[in-house]
Amino acid sequence: MLTARGDNLDRIVGLEMGADDYVPKPCTPGELVARIRAILRRTARQGASPEKAREAAPVRAGALVLAPGSRSATWHGAPLALTGTEFSLLEVLARQAGTLVSKEEISLQAFGEPLARFDRRIDVHISSIRQKLGQRPDGQPWIQSVRGRGYQLLEAAP
Repeated sequence: MLTARGDNLDRIVGLEMGADDYVPKPCTPGELVARIRAILRRTARQGASPEKAREAAPVRAGALVLAPGSRSATWHGAPLALTGTEFSLLEVLARQAGTLVSKEEISLQAFGEPLARFDRRIDVHISSIRQKLGQRPDGQPWIQSVRGRGYQLLEAAP
């Protein structure tokens, strides 16, 4: 917390409210950077939780491989250019490949918010992802839609 209030009581309240550190102004940029680095070192030593490790591990769904850490993707071994939103949506579907995922669940997991009424973001981005993945050998898209229910990513052989 960087603040103009430097009383002892203010420092105590700030730290009790959850601040990792409390730096009253004025301070030098060097001190601020050093304090941030110390916090980053401390949190890195604590190690990643099993949930965070799972989130950072590559997600594989047949020929699709997503690397959440670098937010990069490959499709049949070739790089797949995705926007940040497309990556988030595809990651949700890939983690549950072969399963129908409701638009509400996609919105919660990809955007961190409930699906708004008349929100067409998901549909627009899914359309773009479909174009990038191309069609299956049978001419159908890799992402199937079930009207009024959601979307399902079909797995391709690697």
